[in-house]
Amino acid sequence: MNQFSVTIRDCPPAQVVDLNGYLDAHTAPQLEQTFQQLLDGHRYKIIVNFRDLAYISSAGLGVFMAFIEEARGNNGDIKLVGMSPKVYNVFDLLGFPMLYEIFDEESEAQQRFIETASAGE
Repeated sequence: MNQFSVTIRDCPPAQVVDLNGYLDAHTAPQLEQTFQQLLDGHRYKIIVNFRDLAYISSAGLGVFMAFIEEARGNNGDIKLVGMSPKVYNVFDLLGFPMLYEIFDEESEAQQRFIETASAGE
């Protein structure tokens, strides 16, 4: 079985979710729990860092779709950062770049949240 881990860090004004390993049908529930925990805690500004993610399946992609509406409905968002070309290609094939902001660096996503907050959006 492939290994997967999720950690949460505070990076005001957002929370950073660091992914590590293989995100597939067996490990997707762990990410679902993490997102649910954040939303239950009224933490709607989320940055997902893919730097250490080696693989993502369609089940893993589905987790992002399950939570984006609630985050945005509460003046938040889920921004994606640090994808390897292999992981980005999976997102790109399914049109995710049209739905999500994807950045190379975590600081860029953090700055976007700051700009959005100061613009009053």
